Amino acid sequence: GNAPPGVDPEAFSWFQTVDTDHSGFISVKELKQALVNNNWSSFNDETCLLMINMFDKTRSGRIDVYGFSALLRFIQQWRSLFQQYDRDQSGSISFSELQQAFSQMGYNLSPQFSQLLLARYAQRSPNPSIQLDRFIHICMQLQSLTDAFREKDTALVGNVRLSYEDFLSMVVTRML
Repeated sequence: GNAPPGVDPEAFSWFQTVDTDHSGFISVKELKQALVNNNWSSFNDETCLLMINMFDKTRSGRIDVYGFSALLRFIQQWRSLFQQYDRDQSGSISFSELQQAFSQMGYNLSPQFSQLLLARYAQRSPNPSIQLDRFIHICMQLQSLTDAFREKDTALVGNVRLSYEDFLSMVVTRML
């Protein structure tokens, strides 16, 4: 059939291919099978779940064709940003490229913190680097946690005082 109003025909066509069970919805499993990084590895489960949850307006754990179309636009924007920061065109982002990306995005993060993220999200190798899916994951979490922090940092001074339970509540509501 034809694409519904407001849905890009290419996104509709891809939706029909990705919807392997023909349910009219895309699950995390179907999304994971459809998305690949520059090195042809599948997107990470956590990242797929994060993105499904972001575009799942009904909280059913899956997205319809409208959510899928929006998700494709979202991924394309991130892919384009990723390619900007992948200065050596290697298909992944190195430590120095990650540092530059954070700085250009307005995050004032220490090299130690970037190293921590690299250790957590990069594949183990002599020269660890970040694939597109993990870059999206890191940036979504940074944005979400930054928003949570700013709700508490009303004077915009860069630090807040909060209880352990407030901290846990911030993390749990923003990251899970």
